[in-house]
Amino acid sequence: MIQVMLDHLSLQCADLSSSSSFYDKVLAPLGVTRVMEFGGVIGYGVGGKPSFWLGPLAVDVPNREIHVAFEARDRPAVRAFFDAALESRAPVLHEPRLWPEYHEHYYGAFVRDPDGNNVEAVCHRAE
Repeated sequence: MIQVMLDHLSLQCADLSSSSSFYDKVLAPLGVTRVMEFGGVIGYGVGGKPSFWLGPLAVDVPNREIHVAFEARDRPAVRAFFDAALESRAPVLHEPRLWPEYHEHYYGAFVRDPDGNNVEAVCHRAE
């Protein structure tokens, strides 16, 4: 069982259609899908519970970059996330690799979403 401190996270997007298309594609290999849509917002999750939300910009100012990491079940899922991001023409920050400075089995890939956020898929398990 995964224990996390956060219940959910929401990002404001300059172009909700573009961002939702990106997240539909890159989250699918991680087993995350759209589970709810209402009032102009889109919720993603596993098993019907949304924990990651997208919505339109609430104010007319540029977003500040955030970093969000999605847990992958294994290293091939990290690679599939990365490949889906490449298909979406996402700018690459870091290709999939081990990050021993974090811990021995930290395997992650980092890309930018359509709003310039740093989005990662990470697996914490040994191969």
